[in-house]
Amino acid sequence: MKFIGRQEELQSLKKLVTKKSASLVVIKGRRRVGKSRLLEEFATFFTTSFVFSGLAPTKLTTAQSQRDEFAGQLLRQTHSSNFSKNDWGDLFWELSKYTQAGSTLVVLDEISWMGNEDPDFLGKLKNAWDLYLKKNDKLILAICGSSSIWIDKNILSSTGFLGRESLTLQLDELSLYECAEFWNAENTRVSSHEKLKVLAVTGGIPRYLEEINPVLSAEDNIRFLAFTKSGILFNEFEKIFSDLFSERSALYKKIVSCLADGLSDQKTICDAIGMKLGGDISEYLTDLSKSGFISRDTTWNIRNGTTSNLIHYRLKDNYSRFYLKYILPYRQRIEAGDMAKISLATLPGWHSIMGLQVENLVLSNRHLIKQTLEIHPNEILADNPFFQRKTTKQSGCQIDYLIQTQHNTVYICEIRYSKNPIDTKIIGEVKEKIKRLSLPKRFSYRTVLIHVNGVSESVEDSQFFSYIINLTDLFSK
Repeated sequence: MKFIGRQEELQSLKKLVTKKSASLVVIKGRRRVGKSRLLEEFATFFTTSFVFSGLAPTKLTTAQSQRDEFAGQLLRQTHSSNFSKNDWGDLFWELSKYTQAGSTLVVLDEISWMGNEDPDFLGKLKNAWDLYLKKNDKLILAICGSSSIWIDKNILSSTGFLGRESLTLQLDELSLYECAEFWNAENTRVSSHEKLKVLAVTGGIPRYLEEINPVLSAEDNIRFLAFTKSGILFNEFEKIFSDLFSERSALYKKIVSCLADGLSDQKTICDAIGMKLGGDISEYLTDLSKSGFISRDTTWNIRNGTTSNLIHYRLKDNYSRFYLKYILPYRQRIEAGDMAKISLATLPGWHSIMGLQVENLVLSNRHLIKQTLEIHPNEILADNPFFQRKTTKQSGCQIDYLIQTQHNTVYICEIRYSKNPIDTKIIGEVKEKIKRLSLPKRFSYRTVLIHVNGVSESVEDSQFFSYIINLTDLFSK
């Protein structure tokens, strides 16, 4: 399949090729987000490349089984077999014999799996880099993995590797216009609204989008991918959490489940899972956040721009929410083949869940919103979902997305997914939010409506909204 998106990241990598010294690259991101595919494309710019991947952990996985797997991959790529498989130092030394000169890329994929069972793995990798690999000025060593917190702790914050990396990339979901390319020749024939239905289930995750059959409708694609037991989305959630989080997977699934219906703060999450506030919960939430499943949404004081200590957690991964709401409760029926012809609109709470999914897509593509509003990044003081707690001096308030500029202007963005064109009721609702915000007199505000299924003429004629953005228009760059 052709390489889609990631042009900015690819250009950053290509700049390293012309350096006069070896480079250590770190790439992080959610499982299935395209780290390996990016490096596969990058490898085409090298004369020689070696790619190694760790074994997905099981209860029987040992340090030796990881070394054996690495040795097998090394043998297949070099045809060398006369080397020790019992020590990472020996394995890296054997690899270095084939990387001494010339344009060379070495990839260590899913490095947390590869080295987690051996306490000496990182030290021996560091030695191999310092003593052998970096001696080739045209070599790039790329380390990547889905466990971002492991990489942060053991590579980026490790004294052994501190200052050695030349580039660190965090891969996020693809943008809307990049996602549209997965429809191939059908791209111009399939409506943006049709594509949006699929993305409400998959998000901008390349691996899931690769499974789209462009000639099928959105409903047929979703039914096959999610509501048949052979579909990739049927068992994906359980597999990802087991592979990434091992013994913590059950707890992490509980945390994610708490967020399936909307935002929650740390106390609410702890109450829901029966855990005491404080202690390990912060680590767990950080792990899920860095792994790309949840977002830690902070808010701020509009008057002075300072960050508030009020934090909400949001399930940002559209697939995870869809699984928890519509695949997990129906697993037995799906296995029996009873859901293969289901009408999606008849699923309980479908339209309210679609609203949350569309909000995620907007927030994941906020750079496109800011481009549409012609706001330069340097002008932005803060932008995020906004919320303020009710006190004796202020009312409680929640804004889907708010942008504050250095020129004392706020853009109040209302995101709506509706079955029918949005009517004038929305005007009163947004007016109430503005009233609760109690903006300082020196501030200006602009109202922004981001919608999917159209806006009534009465809303347009009211001229209440400074900007009306059809989300489907953002599929065109």
